[in-house]
Amino acid sequence: MTNNEKNWHESRQSHFLALADGTTFCGVSCAASIDMPGEVVFNTGMTGYEEIVSDPSYAGQFVVLSTSEVGNYGCCNADQESRGLFLSGLIVREMNQPSSFRSEESLSDMLRRFDRPALTAIDTRRLILHLREHGTQKAWLHASNEPMTTNEAVRLANEWPGLDGQDMASSVSCDKPYFWSNEGSALVVVLDFGVKRNILRALAAEQMRVEVVPASTTAETILAKHPDGIVFSNGPGDPSAVAGAIQTAQMLLGKCPIMGICLGHQILAIACGASCERLKFGHHGCNHPVRNLFDDSIAITSQNHNYAIIPESIPDSLELTHLNLNDGTVEGIRHKSLPMFAIQYHPEAAPGPNDSKNLFARFRRMIAQK
Repeated sequence: MTNNEKNWHESRQSHFLALADGTTFCGVSCAASIDMPGEVVFNTGMTGYEEIVSDPSYAGQFVVLSTSEVGNYGCCNADQESRGLFLSGLIVREMNQPSSFRSEESLSDMLRRFDRPALTAIDTRRLILHLREHGTQKAWLHASNEPMTTNEAVRLANEWPGLDGQDMASSVSCDKPYFWSNEGSALVVVLDFGVKRNILRALAAEQMRVEVVPASTTAETILAKHPDGIVFSNGPGDPSAVAGAIQTAQMLLGKCPIMGICLGHQILAIACGASCERLKFGHHGCNHPVRNLFDDSIAITSQNHNYAIIPESIPDSLELTHLNLNDGTVEGIRHKSLPMFAIQYHPEAAPGPNDSKNLFARFRRMIAQK
């Protein structure tokens, strides 16, 4: 065995991902040299790793990418979906160096800059099949050079409290209000539970002034701005744990048109009397087929969530509008008497297909008709 082969073999033994059920996956550290707890999920998108890693909805999670190679086109600030990286870490089969003229830094360097660990040379296919069979797992990622046994890492993974009951949205929200766009005939206030920049761009493209406010903003403060519309944004974690959000939604319903996206969709549903449950391994990717129950059309959608509305809990005041064709989960609702609709997926398509961008135009029409 050559020295290079020996060093590579030793590095594979010293860095690993340990799941709470005792399963371990050896790999090579390729970003920040730190250890981190988190929840392991997998994303089925073939492209778009920049948007994936910068999506605040991944806060507290290790993201396993199902595509075999990443990093080829590097990273560019213009493609980032938030001000930083909030995921706990990244797990890939192969991490490449960039070869694109747009690249400003490599994916490894960006992860390192935000102090996020990553493992490469992982058997991601085996890991993803394990998660599909056994469900989302708590885990410990060992990427530092400090000695650690897999048994110790499994113990730490089990001791980590996990994301259920945790208000993750408040940890990724903005600190103070700001205007994304100050041009347009209608003012839309966006409650930032982890909003993606492309959602803000899509709203601005519909000729709306867009003001973003922190997740903790009260209904009174929002209404004092005299908005023409309100958006409950996407975000991470358990919808029932977001401090004050359900009460805020209840106070805002009926005051002006409201649109909900992903976590915002769940919060609005709970505010109307529905309940949510955790999915076995969630929806993470940009290839999820969704049926519109009103015109019987099919859209391929981008999704990132671990919780979903329980269909049987939907109250009479709400109407089911969209269903997931893979597993029948609820993908859209609207209020029967108030100007409110919400969808579970990400219509801004970052990354993903543009099939659902017309929903922002629908929201603009709702505002115009109020």
